Amino acid sequence: MAERVGIVAVAQTKYSPNRADANEGELVYEAVKQVLQETGLKFAQDGTGIDATVTCSQDFWDGRTISSCNVMSYVGHHHSDEDKVAEDSLNAVYTAFARILSGHQDVVLVATHCKESQGDKRGIENAAMDPIFLRVLGLDFLSAAALQARRYMYKYGITPYQCARVVVKNRGNAKRNPFAQEPLDLTVEDVLGSQVLASPIRRLDAKPTSDGACAMILATERKAKKLCQKPIWIEGVSNCYETHYLGDRDLAECDALVKAAKKAYKMADITDARKQVNVAEISEEYSYQELLWMEGLGLCGRGEAGKIIDSGMTQLGGQLPVNPSGGMLSGNPTVVAGMTRIAEGVLQLRGEAGERQVTGAKRALAHGFTGVCGQLQGVMILGKA
Repeated sequence: MAERVGIVAVAQTKYSPNRADANEGELVYEAVKQVLQETGLKFAQDGTGIDATVTCSQDFWDGRTISSCNVMSYVGHHHSDEDKVAEDSLNAVYTAFARILSGHQDVVLVATHCKESQGDKRGIENAAMDPIFLRVLGLDFLSAAALQARRYMYKYGITPYQCARVVVKNRGNAKRNPFAQEPLDLTVEDVLGSQVLASPIRRLDAKPTSDGACAMILATERKAKKLCQKPIWIEGVSNCYETHYLGDRDLAECDALVKAAKKAYKMADITDARKQVNVAEISEEYSYQELLWMEGLGLCGRGEAGKIIDSGMTQLGGQLPVNPSGGMLSGNPTVVAGMTRIAEGVLQLRGEAGERQVTGAKRALAHGFTGVCGQLQGVMILGKA
């Protein structure tokens, strides 16, 4: 890249089980207001301010078509230049990154929101399935995830105990994160004793219903250095889709994530992610996914993630901390989760992560996914150099 793209400001709301006190626009403005105040930027298409906006929302969760219309007056670009992304919000940041590299914009605001509390999760997820062959079966992401978890555990010997250790770690990490929704002191026995949702997934293996928003501002290298003392650079990014039908892939594998990670690593000149990444923020709606996605990201070999969690390597203070923020399991909305991972990576590299700070972090990995069993995977590498 001739000129780097930097992230100059990030903000999150505190995630909550129900923000009935705010509509979608009011919720996202809580985060947007913070990044505008931090940078002092205003909206202007004459090269002096924010040139464009990228928003990320989902029509089904907002209960209307063209869900970005709900928030345009709140993100500052009503009747102006805006793109809307309807996948995980990591892809919205990717879109802003591409817009800046294209030379068409210098400064782009990215904002995402979701209020899961106002939607029927099972119905929304069922609507994502193929209408002819899969939707009629009543599948949702939970029941499909249970199939994936069972297949993964069978093929690689991953145990319920190891999945429970992910929950204990992440909910414990969340106690150090003021944005986290549900920090908890848990034991493995607590997790294994919680209600079965869809075997082998139990209630504490799954993320809670969550409302919240996240915003950030990206800029060219020249402007980023003027706007921010500690810009964080996007060193590599990629995404990739799996096959459409669940039956067309081995659910114990995550080929799309492998391909996305390899492309992002190549862009970032990473040859050994386990050694060259200092902190990883991985989206995990269910506990087994942190282990499966770690393998897809090349942070360990296939089938080795169970041993890694047992070793303590991914704990805060371990060789490669994973989800020091508490991750999705501690409460992030779908759609918003990928940008939350990026925001947490930025805070880590700035040395502004407070009690959850990873000492000496110079490079962070952020991961997001959308769809049934991780159908669309996205990976972003952030650096401070």
